[in-house]
Amino acid sequence: MIRILLTAFMLLALSLPAHAQVAPFPASFRIQDIPVEGVTLHVRVGGKGPAVVLLHGFGDTGDMWAPLAADLARDHTVVVPDLRGMGLSSIPDSGYDKKTQAGDIRAVLAALGIEHSVVIGHDIGTMVAYAYAARYPQRTDRLVVMDAPVPGIPPWNEIVRSPMLWHFDFGGPDAERLVAGRERIYLDRFWNEFAGNPTKVDEATRQHYAKLYARPGAMHAAFTQFRSIRQDEVDNKASMATRLTTPVLAIGGAGGRTLADGRGADPDYSGGSRLYRAVMG
Repeated sequence: MIRILLTAFMLLALSLPAHAQVAPFPASFRIQDIPVEGVTLHVRVGGKGPAVVLLHGFGDTGDMWAPLAADLARDHTVVVPDLRGMGLSSIPDSGYDKKTQAGDIRAVLAALGIEHSVVIGHDIGTMVAYAYAARYPQRTDRLVVMDAPVPGIPPWNEIVRSPMLWHFDFGGPDAERLVAGRERIYLDRFWNEFAGNPTKVDEATRQHYAKLYARPGAMHAAFTQFRSIRQDEVDNKASMATRLTTPVLAIGGAGGRTLADGRGADPDYSGGSRLYRAVMG
């Protein structure tokens, strides 16, 4: 278990998803399209041993985890889904609140015969990972959250005021018309403004993900992921009434900015300690 956390931390130093091109998963991994309630999730499964679930963020898909998945598969069962509406998973009209998506992940694991696991999340995946640990604490061995705040959990009220987060409320039919056929431009904004080093998000990587996000309905789903954050805040505040007993590692990149004021790195938040105290007490 310790190696999982250390490997995750080392991978973070690569500024995910700012890796060189998109590495393939090992040939030993199998791909399954697993139907759960109202959606079919595209899932990669490989390795043997204690289970680890890797949840991706926005601007990428489960493909981002290939290097870590290959390493962990040496002695773990590794499960890498595309979240609902993203990557090659199906695109339902609703269900983008993170509590519902936590249910998606539980259903996938149940279909694979996995009772409990370590859950690792990055960006939007962090929000789903926390919702999973809060909803299924007895099935969560460890929780690792990376490079994203969790709605409703301090210092959420400071972070959410940042003008950089205008995309949280961007969406609707007219927004979709603006972005249609220009998905790459919209995604470039995230890679250029939020990556620790934008030059590491190379052209092949950008083309790969832009193609996936140009799928019919994919940007509608992407906008809804963010616009569901208001409901996530309500759900998480309720979840906080019961502190997690699951061991938690919260990580933020050293080059991350404090979005609340934009003045540069905040050692307290970027190290994850405030989030850790909030969820663990």
